Amino acid sequence: MAKSESGAPQPAAEAQLVTSCGRPIAVKYLRLVTTGQPFSRVTLDLGPDCGGVPGAWAALTSHEARELARRLLAQAFLAERDMREAADALPPTSSGLPPA
Repeated sequence: MAKSESGAPQPAAEAQLVTSCGRPIAVKYLRLVTTGQPFSRVTLDLGPDCGGVPGAWAALTSHEARELARRLLAQAFLAERDMREAADALPPTSSGLPPA
């Protein structure tokens, strides 16, 4: 994370993540100043899919963002584990050709 002149952490600009199906996802930091206390959120912007269907947008508290991150990482672990198990279950020659 970048630092401001005062040394306070500043969010770094990141390019959007584009999924394998072409949907852009942007994660950003939003700080709002109101007449009361300023507050901040982590925003998640799911852009339109490749067919043009509109996406969704959410503003999460830091606690909600961390919980979402925890859940995403847990699901990614399961998906990777399943892919490894599936690859391990393949026969040694998956090309359909007889062994040499």
